[in-house]
Amino acid sequence: MKMFSLGLVILGCLGCAPVSSQATSSPQPTQAGTPAVSATALVSPAPTPRAIDHTGAAVDLAALYKKGPVLIYFYPKADTPGCTAQACSLRDSYQKLTDAGLTVVGVSTDDPASQKAFQEKYKLPFVLIPDPEKKVLQAFGVSSHLGMANREAFLIRDGQVVWHDSSASTDKQADDVLAQIATWK
Repeated sequence: MKMFSLGLVILGCLGCAPVSSQATSSPQPTQAGTPAVSATALVSPAPTPRAIDHTGAAVDLAALYKKGPVLIYFYPKADTPGCTAQACSLRDSYQKLTDAGLTVVGVSTDDPASQKAFQEKYKLPFVLIPDPEKKVLQAFGVSSHLGMANREAFLIRDGQVVWHDSSASTDKQADDVLAQIATWK
């Protein structure tokens, strides 16, 4: 019975079942000493950590913010059912997202090889950031369970977080983002 319960917890953390999407305005838990995005103020300065993407290239989030709106989405584990549905939702709507000027960046605690394999397998046209040391997670105030990131999404516009989805959808992630972008016009 204990193994069954543990299995359900692990499956839940991996996002194997779709999660309903809802934007939040409640504070999010953070790790001690970590400056986090305030979810209560939907407009707050976006964190600007530097990272390395799945190809080994440097990613400067501050520079990306200057180019236009950015979606940074966090997911638990590459190549699991929920995370694949989320990534493929963004991939399948990628043209609509980029037509709206959006840059998409995915972040998980996976290692670079796993991220690269995930990107190649599903032909994901956007940057994936492996964050095993959780520096990007901490900068955004995204907590983790069993070493994996919570599923969350942030829209950044003009260097400000303008939307935070604390329980990001799997297969409807692109629809949720496009709905938010539509309110900008």
